[in-house]
Amino acid sequence: MTPTRAPYILALMLTAACTSGGFERSETDVFAPGVAGDIEEDNLLIGHRLMAAGEYELALRAYSRAATRQGLNADTLSAIGSANLRLGRLNQAERWLRQATEEAPDSAVAWNNLGVILMEQGKFAEASEVFRRAFATDSGKSDQIRDNLRVALAKLNDATYADPNNNDQVQLVRRGTGDFVLLTAP
Repeated sequence: MTPTRAPYILALMLTAACTSGGFERSETDVFAPGVAGDIEEDNLLIGHRLMAAGEYELALRAYSRAATRQGLNADTLSAIGSANLRLGRLNQAERWLRQATEEAPDSAVAWNNLGVILMEQGKFAEASEVFRRAFATDSGKSDQIRDNLRVALAKLNDATYADPNNNDQVQLVRRGTGDFVLLTAP
């Protein structure tokens, strides 16, 4: 392009951009981004994605925003409890998840996550009962809850698990949206 034609092409582009149908996209265009203020954010979904990315503090903030918009329902209580669990705040996590199970006693996810916290705290007897409740609430459909119950019962029945010098590692693994599984090293 020659230097003398550049101003004309620039003027033509600016004119096209200022007229309707130029560079502007319509509201019905599939590529139109929309107005950011009109889009309602799903803070629970954002929190779940942040949890999956390992950003637990940011996830906790997203869950807190969800709680301010939706209220403290079983989903937000369980999500806040799960984020606190991943941050190592076991007492806070236990408090939130106990509230979640009171709010929705038929929530297998909340019962399962409470059981995971109790396992982390070494409360194997209570954890096994909580996992039994989760398993019954889920009608035995979840393999993850069954595995958690199996691990809790094994730890409860096996005296070596209660030994403080035992070096078996238990790992918490997230499965799906809010389900957690305990895995033990062989």
